[in-house]
Parts: sequence; structure tokens; C-alpha cells
Amino acid sequence: MSSLLRVSVAQLAICWEDRIGNLRKIGKRLKRLSGTTDLVILPETFSTGFSMNVSNLAETMDGNTMSTLKKWANEFDFAIAGSFIAKEENRYYNRAFFITPEGDCQTFDKRHLFRMGGEQNFYAAGNSREIVRYRGWNIRLLVCYDLRFPIWSRNFDNAYDLLVYVANWPESRATVWNTLLPARALENLTFVCGVNRVGTDGNNLSYSGNSVIYSPRGKKLLYIPSHKEAVRTCTLNKEEANSLREKFPAWKDADKIHFIE
Repeated sequence: MSSLLRVSVAQLAICWEDRIGNLRKIGKRLKRLSGTTDLVILPETFSTGFSMNVSNLAETMDGNTMSTLKKWANEFDFAIAGSFIAKEENRYYNRAFFITPEGDCQTFDKRHLFRMGGEQNFYAAGNSREIVRYRGWNIRLLVCYDLRFPIWSRNFDNAYDLLVYVANWPESRATVWNTLLPARALENLTFVCGVNRVGTDGNNLSYSGNSVIYSPRGKKLLYIPSHKEAVRTCTLNKEEANSLREKFPAWKDADKIHFIE
């Protein structure tokens, strides 16, 4: 398998609680990327915004949102990642997903629920630490507030090559976003991608975006300016991470502290 991976970051304004409108808008953008990328990453709750109106907005895994994304992934021949509001056995989840062109779908429910926004009152927390294996890469997918918790993000024994955070991260806390993303790259000796939305949501919160990809050395490889809707693509080389881990094997001295439920 190739050591190269073309990653497209979609920094978008999300129409509040408008699933049909968001899917229509995003579908047009994705179609234009066919043949130019391997993976497109959408923001957290890309189809609705970060809403607590879960009973009206949640969908099952065989609902319209997932069915549409699987169709696009196959038609356009690239993987699609992001998160949406999922319902399963009368519980609701902020569910991250990774859909391959072949139709495989792995999901990862948001572990750390944002209590300052009351998320824990509406959603159940996840506990999956599984890794996506795609085109020779190992990828870990986390959601927004998970960024603040380094043990949950820890790259034990170089289990992943790319760490992805999808987010609705408000502009008022942009300094935290801009600080922790490169820190996660440096401490985990891995590529880190943060994909955030722009615009204003139904709670009148403003989002500046600042979507970015960092190298394992903390170098900024891709950046979308604040408040700009755009989709940009960057080619990552896994050998950069492998070489750094060999020359500077700090991971061998890491504390063996694993997450305990």
C-alpha cells in the first residue's frame, strides 16, 4: 500500500437543524472532489449543527444521512468521516463515522460530553478506542471536547498514524483549539487533523473554523483561514511519522497508563 494519503478538510457553515439542506450543500462539494482525494473530513454534527434537539434530529445507522454518505463514498471513490446525531435503542449519541468507498462503516461515539453545553443530559458517552485501517494507514477519530483529554487521545505503541478531531468549537475558545492540536501531534508523534465549522448556530454561538493539519513535528501542513468556507486537500506521507519515531523514539519511554472505565 502507498505511504501517501490525500486528506481533504471541509470547513463549512452548517445550516441549523436542516438535515436536507446540509446534505444537498455538502453533496455538491463532494462531487467536485472525485478523483482528487482519498479522504474527506466533515465537521462534528455536520448535518444538523451541535443541537440538543435529539428526539427530532437523531437518525439510525440505516437512515437517510448514513445511506446518502455511503452512496457518495462509493460513487466518488473516497472515504468520508465526520459525526452526526445517532439513535440506538432509545439512546442518543454524538457518533463519529468513517465510511470507505467499499461501503464499510466504523463508528466511534464521543467519549467526553460537553457538560457546559448540557450535552450529557441528552447524549450517552462512548468508550471505543478502535482504529480505522484504510489504504495502509491507521486512523483514530475523535470528537470535539475529546481534544482536551490527552490520555483518551494517547497513541499507545504508535497504534495510529493520523489523529482526527471533528468539531463545533466556538470562536471564544479558539486559543485552546489552536494550542492543543499541535500539542497532540508533538506528544503522539503523529499527524493531527482538526476540522471545525464556521458561521453562527441556533444558540447564537460563533465559530471561526481554524481547520488545520499538523505534521508529527508540529509543522502546519494545511490551514483554512478563520471564518472562511472552504475545502482544501493535503497529501500526507506516513514515512515522515515512521522516520521520526525511529530517530526520536520518545514513545518507548511513555508512561504505560491505559484508559480504565
